[in-house]
Amino acid sequence: MKSPQGVYAATKTAVKVLTEGLRQESGPHLRVTLVSPGFTNTEGVGKGASPEAAAATAQQRDEIAIPPTAIASAIGYAIEQPVGIDISEIVVRPTVQA
Repeated sequence: MKSPQGVYAATKTAVKVLTEGLRQESGPHLRVTLVSPGFTNTEGVGKGASPEAAAATAQQRDEIAIPPTAIASAIGYAIEQPVGIDISEIVVRPTVQA
């Protein structure tokens, strides 16, 4: 069975649109940032997949995934901006990820 990429893509798009709407409606005192992490080395990689797919995903994770601290650093960057500066979106992914 193929992974449900269509549903995944639709969900990501919905979150992006919802976040942008929230940013526009939130007023000048609330900053809203969408963080889109790429392939990150987490415990959830491969969960729910067939054993073969989970093994392949785990191997790819071990080869190219970025550490969770990379995402934390990006979030810290957005939070540390001066008042009046809003980072609308951050995409953080391994340089080798397509």
